[in-house]
Amino acid sequence: MVLRSCCKFGPVSVLFRLGYVALLLLCVTHLRCARAENKTVVQKYAEFDVTYNDTVTSDNQTIYAFNHTVSRNKTEGVRVTVDVLSEGAESSPILFVVRQKQAVLSFQVPLILRGLYQRKYPYAHVGRTLCQPPTRTLSETQYFFVDVSTLSNLGTHYQLRISRVDSFTLHTDKKFSFTASPSQPQYFKYVFPDGVDTAIVKVNSEMTFPCSVMSIQDIQCPVYDLDNNVAFIGMYQTMTKTAAITVQRKDFPSNSFYVVVVVKTEDEACGGPLRFYPLRPDELIDAGNRSKTLDVVVSPAISSDVYVMGMLFCLGIFLSFYLLTFLVACVENKRMHRRREGLLNPADMSPAETGKPGVTPVSPYEYGSFADNGSTLSSEAITDSIASDANYGYMGQETLKRRPFLTAIHHVAICIERSLESVTGRSRQESLSSIEEDDYDTLADIDSDKNIVRTKKYLCVSDLARKDKRVLSKKYQIYFWNIATIGVFYALPVIQLVITYQTVVNVTGNQDICYYNFLCAHPLGNLSAFNNILSNLGYVMLGLLFLLIVLQRDIIHSRALDRNDLNALECGIPKHFGLFYAMGTALMMEGLLSACYHVCPNYTNFQFDTSFMYMIAGLCVLKLYQKRHPDINASAYTAYACLAAVIFFSVLGVVFGKGNMVFWIIFSVLHILATMLLSTQLYYMGRWRLDSGILRRIVYVIYTDCIRQCSGPMYIDRMVLLVMGNIVNWSLAAYGLLKTPNDFASYLLAIAICNLLLYFAFYIIMKLRSGERIQCMAMVCILFTAVVWGFALFFFFQGLSTWQKTPAESREHNRDCIVLSFFDDHDIWHFLSSIAMFGSFLVLLTMDDDLDDVQRDKIFVF
Repeated sequence: MVLRSCCKFGPVSVLFRLGYVALLLLCVTHLRCARAENKTVVQKYAEFDVTYNDTVTSDNQTIYAFNHTVSRNKTEGVRVTVDVLSEGAESSPILFVVRQKQAVLSFQVPLILRGLYQRKYPYAHVGRTLCQPPTRTLSETQYFFVDVSTLSNLGTHYQLRISRVDSFTLHTDKKFSFTASPSQPQYFKYVFPDGVDTAIVKVNSEMTFPCSVMSIQDIQCPVYDLDNNVAFIGMYQTMTKTAAITVQRKDFPSNSFYVVVVVKTEDEACGGPLRFYPLRPDELIDAGNRSKTLDVVVSPAISSDVYVMGMLFCLGIFLSFYLLTFLVACVENKRMHRRREGLLNPADMSPAETGKPGVTPVSPYEYGSFADNGSTLSSEAITDSIASDANYGYMGQETLKRRPFLTAIHHVAICIERSLESVTGRSRQESLSSIEEDDYDTLADIDSDKNIVRTKKYLCVSDLARKDKRVLSKKYQIYFWNIATIGVFYALPVIQLVITYQTVVNVTGNQDICYYNFLCAHPLGNLSAFNNILSNLGYVMLGLLFLLIVLQRDIIHSRALDRNDLNALECGIPKHFGLFYAMGTALMMEGLLSACYHVCPNYTNFQFDTSFMYMIAGLCVLKLYQKRHPDINASAYTAYACLAAVIFFSVLGVVFGKGNMVFWIIFSVLHILATMLLSTQLYYMGRWRLDSGILRRIVYVIYTDCIRQCSGPMYIDRMVLLVMGNIVNWSLAAYGLLKTPNDFASYLLAIAICNLLLYFAFYIIMKLRSGERIQCMAMVCILFTAVVWGFALFFFFQGLSTWQKTPAESREHNRDCIVLSFFDDHDIWHFLSSIAMFGSFLVLLTMDDDLDDVQRDKIFVF
């Protein structure tokens, strides 16, 4: 530009322009120098515990110089308190800068803190604690300066006071009370004493609101002690009345840490009300009085010995069940052995029949020793045949005792018959892989036979156990393999997710993510609540024990079938163990997934803890129904599809069900429709069709049975059960629609448990009503399980935390440990519920043992 001017206007014009620019720069410099000369900087040597009243403008700046002695063996805090006395200081606040040896703290007064939606809250009274720099000598004099300045041309009055905080260091097990507000946060120092590796910091208040934050930070400067920066470092929790954080020495190299307490500007984070304010640009809102009185105490946490005792206690409880099961098995085996010996050598038999030494033994041809595919029947097979036929042969027991010759002929005939059946059975077994359930339906009269048999007024188990037992066994084994597959595909992403949750908690320090019982949450490694995870061990161990018990029974039953034992073939409830294997696997998976949930419990992963509870409840109902209806029980694919629908609605309810009336209406309608369809299926034993003619048939039945002639139900027992079931389910649907409970997962689980208990009670009543009896072992299991369930539910409803509320509100329910200073109420629930579930499974396994010697055509279906 200058060169162009030179070419255009010549040298004179260029000189004139350069002189103008130089004159302008000289004037600006002169004004700045004059203003700098007019600005006054005053430095004062100030003292502690003296209140300084002063005025600051843009033309003057005041520096207060302080000195104090810092001792390495004694920590004292220094607190700065400032009050602005002038009105309208929000437009030009005062800036305070505290310069220390290794730190700088700056803040403005009035202090402007922001809330939600960028709301602004001014605070004219500010108090801050200075970060104490470390010292290497025993005693050292340190200086710090407080600079006070403003850009306001008008004078702003203020008060400044520097004081010592004598109680800056917290002592173990000593409670200290203090007051805090959003503009006056507080923090204190704690040093780990010798021999203490873990401490728990508890902050309590009688006041629910205002909402507060408790933070644990390392010894470093600056300390983040304002609402807008307290979450930048360390571990922190929001709190209403209580907060607790467990701190480990290994996480703090200096063997000490700061306990920071900050009062928030708004209560929304703690579940409090959020007042509506008109949103205007730069509008300042009066926050009112938000001071809060709190107390803090730091206590040593448990030692490693308590961890060891807790783990040994947990293992000892459940290993005792293994030992007890082994002893019961030994006693039962000894009793069966004596029974067999008594049947082989009855007291009223002659010496020739007993085969004692010194007398002529019974000829082997008398009892039969016939070839079975080239092999000889074992003595065990003969023993079992004698034991079973002595009770339920075609001849009376007393008749056989009085006629030994007939006894021998009878057993010879049985051996021949079993030999033939064994040959036939073996040929069938060789082609077992080609046998399907549909093969049964290839008989010409099967369709009419189904209608005739299943619509009889009184049914026996033999009427509903007509399909090939090997086909049914294969069908029910699918339950086990399917749930094992489901467990693998479900558990792997769950484990990956909860590990991520725990990592996020450890990295960010945000302990509001997980809903622990913080007053009894013992960390181990990276796990924040190891005790809640360890207590789930019972589900896994007792589930495995139940699988071993079922396996033993399965092996004994298979051997009896291989021997063609009449009791196994024609007596008792048909034994299919696939559902029992599935139940044991589900119990183990419940323990694994419950442990995963307790790694970081919150509302987003609560379904991990409940999914297999639905599975267990559904499998128990199916097992009860299968006992008397083995031919018409649901297939594994249908059952798991229904359970998948239940879990689907569980997730929808947790995510969208809170206060959503549309969801509750849809769910209640589907619940009632499912109840009606299931009732129809159970009442007619599956002999009905859901097609276009269903309405016409319903009208016809109503006309013939209710209008044309008033006739009662044909199947009264089933009708009583289904009417009670519909009343219960319709009531639960109405309760959900009217109350809309927040915890939808627990509501859905309550529906499943209520239906299971109703059907189980009906089964027991009908069993006793039919003249059957409950053996001693089953009765002991029933009574023991009922008592344990009662205690378990008591501890379950203690409610130590709840993800239905905010994390701060959830912590109001936290309580201390009650067993060995390691386990809390919820851990006791884990112990007792796993034992109760194991007992419930044993009840299902043993409750029909009294029918093992009863022919199936004499066992009623209900």
